[in-house]
Amino acid sequence: MLSPLLYVLYTAELAKVVARHGLQMHQNADDIQVYTHTTIDDAASAVGRFAACLTDVKAWLRAIRLRLNPTKTQVMWLGTSQQLAKLDISHVRVLSSCVKVQDTARDLGIVIDSQLSLSAHVTVVCRSGYYQLRQAVRSLSEDASETLVQAFVSCRLDYCNSLFLGIFEGLMNRLQSVQNAAAHLVTGTRHSDHISPVLHQLHWLPVRQR
Repeated sequence: MLSPLLYVLYTAELAKVVARHGLQMHQNADDIQVYTHTTIDDAASAVGRFAACLTDVKAWLRAIRLRLNPTKTQVMWLGTSQQLAKLDISHVRVLSSCVKVQDTARDLGIVIDSQLSLSAHVTVVCRSGYYQLRQAVRSLSEDASETLVQAFVSCRLDYCNSLFLGIFEGLMNRLQSVQNAAAHLVTGTRHSDHISPVLHQLHWLPVRQR
């Protein structure tokens, strides 16, 4: 097995294959993203260039004894709700497979939605956070509870949290509610108690300030 860095060096020429089709590429180890921008009227042409690009990518990978797996390939349209409503391309040909266009895709642990609103990612973070809080044992000491919360809940709120800058207030409130529930669990305070003194007691910054 090649290390991630050696793998990137080994496949560095792949960017030139993608560039020949007027597309761009971002690579993280064996996770490769090919993307382009297009108008609504030129969407079909963009799909054609994408399909031709993948055919050349497959041939290039096969020459260096690697394989492109079309069943693990995801395709997304990104745009406003008005723009996406005008698109009638729901499937894209990827080699011998016909891949359905997805509304969301996971990228390095972040769930990206088609409108880049992060609503899907916030849903995943909140669901995971509440699940971990339900598993917490209430009989633990405050220090032990705080350690568990930091390890399994706060780290999820903090992961790539710079992406939360500018999101809708409702989404930010959902994230804050997870932290509030965690703070009440650690301190043993009631959910009806005002949260600001509780966060101050724990020396936790609210999600927005983090």
